[in-house]
Amino acid sequence: MENLMRMRLVTIFLVLFGRVSNIAFAATTNPAYPAVFAFGDSIFDTGNNNNLATLSKCNNPPYGRDFYGGQATGRFGNGRVLSDLITASLGVKDTLPAFLNPALSDKDLPTGVCFASGGSGFDDLTANSQGGVLTMGAQLNFFQQYIAKLKAAVGPEKASDIISKALFIISAGNNDVAFAYSFTIRRTMLFNVYASSLVTVGQNFLKSLYQLGARHVWVLSTIPLGCLPAARTQLGGALRSCVDFENGLAQMYNGMLSAGVSSLKASLPDYDLKFVDVYTPMLNIIQNPFASGFYNVWNGCCGTGTFEMGAQCNLLTFQCPSTAAYFFWDVAHPTERAYQLTVAQILQAQNYDLTSYHISKALHPLNVSSLSFNN
Repeated sequence: MENLMRMRLVTIFLVLFGRVSNIAFAATTNPAYPAVFAFGDSIFDTGNNNNLATLSKCNNPPYGRDFYGGQATGRFGNGRVLSDLITASLGVKDTLPAFLNPALSDKDLPTGVCFASGGSGFDDLTANSQGGVLTMGAQLNFFQQYIAKLKAAVGPEKASDIISKALFIISAGNNDVAFAYSFTIRRTMLFNVYASSLVTVGQNFLKSLYQLGARHVWVLSTIPLGCLPAARTQLGGALRSCVDFENGLAQMYNGMLSAGVSSLKASLPDYDLKFVDVYTPMLNIIQNPFASGFYNVWNGCCGTGTFEMGAQCNLLTFQCPSTAAYFFWDVAHPTERAYQLTVAQILQAQNYDLTSYHISKALHPLNVSSLSFNN
């Protein structure tokens, strides 16, 4: 009788307070992916470049001013970056640690790490032109080292299970298109030829991940490169307009990358490969900023917002009062709020419930129930 009464009380509670109980249960349920692994560039780098012999780093204030504790962790922004927010939205953990962080512990390994390196790309020349930036091949080598560490920590069988069920996210191509094709010998190539070579390298990288056990991968497009404050400064004119030519190159590359991902997926039916468009969501926000609460989408928050990045963005340079009003933090990287709105759109496009516990928490203080996007 006592058990029956207890069951009835639970049932009544669920009926009366179902909305609250669902949130409580969501907070404790296992996420769809046990781990997240990030590869690529500064959109994802959570501090790997801190420990590399390169000038492409940002482990100085005011970077990280909106991060936990206001610390400059080597993330290229004012707070969490895109890899952190994807990881948090999927309910894995709030931030994604850098693999090269000396403080990384065995307990961090089973839920994933970041291998991305600011300044990297599918073209080795992109990384090598900036000193010690990790090429995609070097990132893959570190992933193999990670696998050995994971096996030692949890055993070979559990390690294989984690890798096969984990989500792998890749952001590469931004620096290839915006930097290597503009400022290196790659400029002598026809762009469609260069873009095709990038896609081939990307496909080979994805095949290598597959051979190492990966089965779930998101491949991100570039961001709207012609709308970066750096591009506007160089070619945007007095009005600091988006540079259509640069955006056109990004769109061409993104289209070829999408086709390349689809082609590879068709040849490997058990490979859950997805091309994820971040170009369009970001461009939509930039073209209609006030609807999303942004008041400046043409300058970075740090300094004049026209050329400062890395060491040039420091405590001696002016900072905007509120990063929430700015789409860009420096001349090449969005703010955390810009990333949050982008994550909301890409998750919505994949039919995720934006009001679920983990997504709402990751995107706070955004009111996810009021978000409406016109794609």
